[in-house]
Amino acid sequence: MRNKSLPVLALNQFSDDRRPDHHFYIERLEEHLTRFPMVSLPHAHSFYLLLYVTQGRGTHTIDLVTYDLRAGGLYFLVPGQAHSWTLSTDAQGYIVFFSATFYLRQYPADRLNSYPFFNLAHSPVLYLPATETSLRELLARMLEEKTMAATNHDEVVGAYLYLLLELAARAYSLEQAPPVPSHGLQQVRAFSRLLDAHFRSEKSVRYYADRLALTANHLNALCRRIVNQTASDLIHERLITEAQRLLAHSSQSVSQIADQLGFEDASYFTRYFKKYVGQTPEPFRQQQQAPG
Repeated sequence: MRNKSLPVLALNQFSDDRRPDHHFYIERLEEHLTRFPMVSLPHAHSFYLLLYVTQGRGTHTIDLVTYDLRAGGLYFLVPGQAHSWTLSTDAQGYIVFFSATFYLRQYPADRLNSYPFFNLAHSPVLYLPATETSLRELLARMLEEKTMAATNHDEVVGAYLYLLLELAARAYSLEQAPPVPSHGLQQVRAFSRLLDAHFRSEKSVRYYADRLALTANHLNALCRRIVNQTASDLIHERLITEAQRLLAHSSQSVSQIADQLGFEDASYFTRYFKKYVGQTPEPFRQQQQAPG
């Protein structure tokens, strides 16, 4: 199993020394990856995200579903969604984070909620021609604006953001956007959100299936068809992911971690961890903390 972690990142973790307001962030993708290399690993966040790729290729996984990542691709995430990506070394583009508070300073909530790409029933991806320039120019102006000390900085950035979203919504038509996800895909996304909220206390497929009004067999089959893993596989993976993160980045004992993850018996947790990782928790922790 890959060593993955799923922290929930907040905007203040990306505050810019030039504009440390914690409500908005924009950077060139290549610079962002250099400053925050951990963002390619699976994680969730508490803010809205836009990723616009101008060069390079790769994949972008959002709520367990993997999308092609290429020039002209515009990717949208809402707070709470989990994602990760793999990028070619020549990848370039822009990345934008913003809080709902930032948008609502100038524009109505019903408009923010109406954008189709922020609706989980629709695809979070818009593929534009690689030669598209209008959105790219807007993003360049937003990036330039963050260096300015004008008193109306936030208003100008907010206006650029609003225009960016409006133009993206115009382009997001049935002809240009990927098809609306199937009912099965929507159910897998719903399972992903439930799993992230309850994996510490609920480890049975039946619990999640009941919440989704499905049978356990149906949920397992649905996950296998959509993401090539059963629901049971995904539950185990989420638990091990969190265990690895805690072992690598916290000072809690193995017993404390076992308790935090809902295991009544630390020895059972140790056997469980070894089954999926290939080694027991303590050697894993020492390996992660070893220099180099």
